Amino acid sequence: MLELKLIEIKKPEDVNLILGQSHFIKTVEDIYEVLVNNVPGIKFGLAFVESSGACKVRVEGNDPELKELAAKNSLEIGAGHSFIILMRNAFPINVLNGIKNIPEVCNIYCATANPLKVILAQTEDGSGILGVIDGASPKGIEDQADMAWRKDFLRKVGYKL
Repeated sequence: MLELKLIEIKKPEDVNLILGQSHFIKTVEDIYEVLVNNVPGIKFGLAFVESSGACKVRVEGNDPELKELAAKNSLEIGAGHSFIILMRNAFPINVLNGIKNIPEVCNIYCATANPLKVILAQTEDGSGILGVIDGASPKGIEDQADMAWRKDFLRKVGYKL
């Protein structure tokens, strides 16, 4: 039997997240090291869904609120070997390559600050992530004013000169 589920990630609007899949329990500590070594002052919570042995949601981080939210979201998703990182004072672009380079990281589903829904396939044995719905559908093609806003935004947040 296969059931499709749609899980909405719960997080504050100012929080960015990365959702991925890994294959080994040391993921929690390896991601922790990447985050603190790449962005001084980052605040984060991360959770990893162990899919063998004790099958626990393993949790780390340096922000109690984000740790609790990461744990609750991971428990609700429940997909084996998935992980979620919730972060403040950093953007996914600051840490994404470091996370991708962790040997046990298999896949990154998304990196976003948008509202996020996770599409799951649930069986009697467990569940797996099929994909994500990241944000909203487009409302048109950018015009000159939109282009100017985009360029200005990138300069305001320090990603362009």
